[in-house]
Amino acid sequence: MITLKILVTGANGQLGREIARQGTEHNLFLTDQDTLNITDGAAVTNCIRQLKPDVVVHCAAYTNVDGAESDPDGAFRVNVVGSQNLAAGCLEAGARLVYVSTDYVFDGLNKEPYREFDAVNPQTVYGLTKLQGEQIVRQILGRHYIVRTAWLYGDGNNFVRTMLRLASQNQPLRVVADQIGTPTSTTDLARTIYKLINSDSYGTYHAACQGQCSWYEFATEIFRQRGLNVKVVPVATAEFTRPAKRPQYSVLDNYMLRMTIGDPMRAWTEALQEWV
Repeated sequence: MITLKILVTGANGQLGREIARQGTEHNLFLTDQDTLNITDGAAVTNCIRQLKPDVVVHCAAYTNVDGAESDPDGAFRVNVVGSQNLAAGCLEAGARLVYVSTDYVFDGLNKEPYREFDAVNPQTVYGLTKLQGEQIVRQILGRHYIVRTAWLYGDGNNFVRTMLRLASQNQPLRVVADQIGTPTSTTDLARTIYKLINSDSYGTYHAACQGQCSWYEFATEIFRQRGLNVKVVPVATAEFTRPAKRPQYSVLDNYMLRMTIGDPMRAWTEALQEWV
């Protein structure tokens, strides 16, 4: 395996941490918002000129889905301007860029899994700015991997951790049962990103674990695998008022992975068992 110089943004996030864990054979440069302000074009240019990375894995993002509704400029600055700065820096340095995107670029109205070239129609500020980030990366840099994922969990704040914490309160849990997606482990997503980096298969990819479930079914499976007896009550999305609309159906089909490097993603239940 070729040793690469890899610059990671958002290295303190749950995906960034997993990228770091799995990348020990490479020369990693780990940055977060305290060490590299991606919205500062000069800072990004200087960083990339100095490090001369082979690849930038761009995990940093404005991911507060509800917060973005009241702070659209903040979300745009990070998700679009920040991505523009990194893409321009990569173009100058001859580096490749991995841009991590989201199922929120779709409207959630499909009845079957979304493929990479299905029509996008974001319904939230977060989804719109992530889509605009995709578009600006495509415009600037040919050697890119745009990797959309969904329902991510790993080393950080996420649904699995929340459910396990709430389980200790010995109270029935009300969990949404009419939103369908695919829980995806950062372990599996990071493996896929490294496989893409080791290829010249540039383009747009969906990278989610196999299968689908509701949040209610996800919670039930977490407790089953952990051996916990927790009462979970299925409820409708309408019972929870949130600033940002959640997609009802956001299952991603890893079609382009299968067509290029092969699909290395496991069933979501198998990945969850390893993590739990």
